[in-house]
Amino acid sequence: MTRMKNYRDLSTTGTLSAGFQFEFYCQCCDGFTWRSTFKPHRVGQVSAWLSRLATLASDLSKAGRATGIFADAGSRGAHDEAFEAAQAQASRYFHQCPTCTKQACEDCWDENRGECAVCLKQQAGRGGQGGHGGDGYADDTTHRCPNCQAPSTGGRFCHECGFDTASTHKGCPSCGSVMPRAARFCTDCGHGF
Repeated sequence: MTRMKNYRDLSTTGTLSAGFQFEFYCQCCDGFTWRSTFKPHRVGQVSAWLSRLATLASDLSKAGRATGIFADAGSRGAHDEAFEAAQAQASRYFHQCPTCTKQACEDCWDENRGECAVCLKQQAGRGGQGGHGGDGYADDTTHRCPNCQAPSTGGRFCHECGFDTASTHKGCPSCGSVMPRAARFCTDCGHGF
């Protein structure tokens, strides 16, 4: 199976709630996402406890650093295993378009033609069936960038301003926590966006 690229990694490591979770999204629309169940990473959780205990006892600070390194080394294999399982489950909800290689949900997939809606719109525009006379957009129902309102024929990033149109979350630059895109402050550290 080829590795799906239409996902966001929601996994956490080095904390007491360490675990793996992935969110897959349709690359043709903003409407459909599928999230894997959270899979706890017990070795990461135990090493977070050990690290906290080690910081309490200054003589054990070297042991605290060692447990963090141990957890990070062990999490890579567990992360890959969790991703493979999540990807296998997510593949039931998405079809890979042979033309553009995007992952499309059931609503954006034409079973009869075996292509995604974006490719079908582009073909209709090139064939003279409702195009805008050379502006590159298939019709008035194309998606618009939520940041600058420029029309889009698909893709993850806006061609005008570079906005990540597929992302529903953002990372805090201060502590790395994942927040909803509309958040004004980080709930973990209070950083203002």
